[in-house]
Amino acid sequence: MKKDVRMISRLTAMAMAGVLALSACGGKKAETSTTTAKAEETKAVGESKAEEKAEEKAEESGSEAFDKLVEEAKGQTVNFYGWGGDDHLNQWLDGFYAEYLKKNYDITLNRVPMGIEDILTQLSAEKKVGTAESDIDMIWINGENFKTAKENDYLYGPFTADLPNFKEYINQDDPETKTDFSYPIDGYEAPYGKAQLVLYGDSKVGEFPKNTAELLEFAKAHPGKITYPALPDFTGSAFVRNVIYDIVGVEQFQTVKEDKEAVRELVKPAMEYLKELAPYLWKEGKTYPESAPTMMNMYSDGELIMGMSYSAYIVANGIQDGSFSPDTKTFLFDKGTIGNTNYIAISKNAKHRAAAEVAINAMMAPEVQLNRYKTLKTIPVLDNAKLSKEVQDEFSKVDLGEGVLPQSELLSKRLPEMPAGLVPIIEEIWQEEVAGK
Repeated sequence: MKKDVRMISRLTAMAMAGVLALSACGGKKAETSTTTAKAEETKAVGESKAEEKAEEKAEESGSEAFDKLVEEAKGQTVNFYGWGGDDHLNQWLDGFYAEYLKKNYDITLNRVPMGIEDILTQLSAEKKVGTAESDIDMIWINGENFKTAKENDYLYGPFTADLPNFKEYINQDDPETKTDFSYPIDGYEAPYGKAQLVLYGDSKVGEFPKNTAELLEFAKAHPGKITYPALPDFTGSAFVRNVIYDIVGVEQFQTVKEDKEAVRELVKPAMEYLKELAPYLWKEGKTYPESAPTMMNMYSDGELIMGMSYSAYIVANGIQDGSFSPDTKTFLFDKGTIGNTNYIAISKNAKHRAAAEVAINAMMAPEVQLNRYKTLKTIPVLDNAKLSKEVQDEFSKVDLGEGVLPQSELLSKRLPEMPAGLVPIIEEIWQEEVAGK
């Protein structure tokens, strides 16, 4: 740990300056002042050293505590529950990440594909019957689901202060480190990867729409060739919130009451727009694809000319594996698109809590985030300024592939998520006013 030598030097200089000034006056006063100054200097230096020792002791204590977790986690199987609909992600988790945990910590990863609603239902049932140990260890979670889980006491924490990589590589001042959909995290989940809504389409059809007004004209020019997933699919829900932002604005949603009628009145212009858009959508807006993967398959089959995704680099992956044509390009609205962070939490009664903490810490290791970036094209959660020059260079060398936007452009047009409590309200309003109308 670096010692605060400059502070000690300044204190010494100030003390000596005082001695010289008083000595010039002569007599016993100068001698007394000299003695006092030396005493104050000694006290200041002693206090500084005491502070340094306290900080060093705290660091050693934190390191020792994590070392104990690592030792306890050896030989454990950690169950990672989360959405299993992304084949690329599943392959990476079962491959690189699982191998990393086994090689470095002797932890076996067991990925359990399960929708977050079912995960919350299981946690609720376990709480009601007083289950002492849960099979659910790690949970892929964020947004309103995190709010629900934390408020119902389903989660273990706070734990992020226990993790060396969280303290060393994550920007502690980033709003998305402190809040999830404007809801306080308080150390109950750790960042996993950053997501941002992007739009994609077939560049052969001409220029892409830059806002909702142009999207309506685009849909009129290509009737039946555009749609979005039915809410509450998280991609469809994000698209609707993005439409709301484009038409109504952003700021007021950070402070509006979580009152259905107040929200209904605020989003009314956007709901009117979506109703106007519906007749020009696939199936005339009388039905919508059930999920983002279904919509993506429709695009791949040529049934649609446009889609949207929370995976910022989905186009590069799609072109690489042949599911998207090379003519597919990524685009954003001029005002930007919603971005958020995916997190990992730990269930309150996790059977393998030590392994879960060690595995989450490993997810934030630079080499793991770098491999995710290379393989999955997922926006990293690490603070670039906290990385060594060599690691920064490795990240900058990553080839993001074809048809995508650079990370700098994505982040420059990144809009904040709405407070978690507003999301289900907006989804209900969409169901009542737009779906099937």
